[in-house]
Amino acid sequence: MNGTLLLRIAVAIILLSHSVFGMFNNGINDFGNLYLNQIGFAPFGVFIAWSIKISHIIAAILLLWNKYIRLAGFVTIFVLLMGIILVHFDNGWFVVGGGSNGIEYNFLLICVLLAIIFPNGFKTKRES
Repeated sequence: MNGTLLLRIAVAIILLSHSVFGMFNNGINDFGNLYLNQIGFAPFGVFIAWSIKISHIIAAILLLWNKYIRLAGFVTIFVLLMGIILVHFDNGWFVVGGGSNGIEYNFLLICVLLAIIFPNGFKTKRES
């Protein structure tokens, strides 16, 4: 067991809850049809939306198993960065409070994923 277990569990829970819920309330299809297709991804919006959520589920499983952590982390970071660029950036920093639907949550998840991927910091081989 390594020092990232608690963070890996927390991120896995977030990724799973954010993904699985949308599978049962039509949220993924709505995101694909009503958002992604409308901003230029038609006719692939639903496919992209499902790909994002499936990548979250796979990443959550890999984080829990402590396998392919870098792959899972970097794919998820890419998705989060695209979410910032396409969805959240125009809404500012705050998710709630000083605004709504901003980037702060994605920013925190990216930082946590980087801490999981690089538990000893960004050391080069020579520094080890």
